[in-house]
Amino acid sequence: MSDRYRIEDGSHFKISDSTPDDTGEFASREEAEARTAEDIKELAVLHERLYVDRRFSLLIVLQGMDTGGKDGTIKHVFSGVNPQGCQVTSFKKPSEDEQAHDYLWRIAKALPARGDIGIFNRSHYEDVLIVRVHDLVPKKIWSQRFEQINDFERRLSDEGTVILKFFLHISKDEQKKRLLARIDDPEKRWKFTEDDVHERRRWKDYLSAYEDVIRKCSTPHAPWYVVPADHKWFRNYVVANAIVKELKKLDLQLPKIKLDKNVRKQL
Repeated sequence: MSDRYRIEDGSHFKISDSTPDDTGEFASREEAEARTAEDIKELAVLHERLYVDRRFSLLIVLQGMDTGGKDGTIKHVFSGVNPQGCQVTSFKKPSEDEQAHDYLWRIAKALPARGDIGIFNRSHYEDVLIVRVHDLVPKKIWSQRFEQINDFERRLSDEGTVILKFFLHISKDEQKKRLLARIDDPEKRWKFTEDDVHERRRWKDYLSAYEDVIRKCSTPHAPWYVVPADHKWFRNYVVANAIVKELKKLDLQLPKIKLDKNVRKQL
């Protein structure tokens, strides 16, 4: 079912055609959660094979509006994987050192090694999203980055990195509910800042920027998935299912070990 949200050629993509509250063909939340649990269990097995196969790495990019569920997706979908071979990197405002280098420098440093999973909570796409919406760099600069990002991802793919990018698509009404829930819950209030209010006022600008990102940077080797994210349980299903399907295509192999015929006697 996750294939319907995969976009390999984004040239004609319209964000208005995507429905944030879609729940696919599931008859109930319980059915979706049961399927998700199966995929999470299978992901743990596939991750171990990825780790010992050592021919490929997996890069997961998570983007979305505030409260879209990037943290929640990581917590649920990757709950069964071995932390030894999985690293999460959250890209905040660039540090002084990062600003002294090109915008892909900090991204390259965080890429997963062969056998590992790398999860980006926000990513290099911030440099064609937030810089555009807030007019942090001239259009002449950020508009060139689409092609640079495509070249960057093509090189990674050619070298064995499987790239899956997920735009967690929520509605403006759902975001309001989640922001209010943060304010009302003392355990979650720390997540809320006044910046959330200011960013919300730029909703249309961000949607326009995301539409351009998906149109210009969704390719067969690094596809975007536009994930309906109003329902957290369905969001988790789509992401988990897409990852499992992609890893299964790799035909990951366990290493063949030659044992001395007398090894059992030596134990």
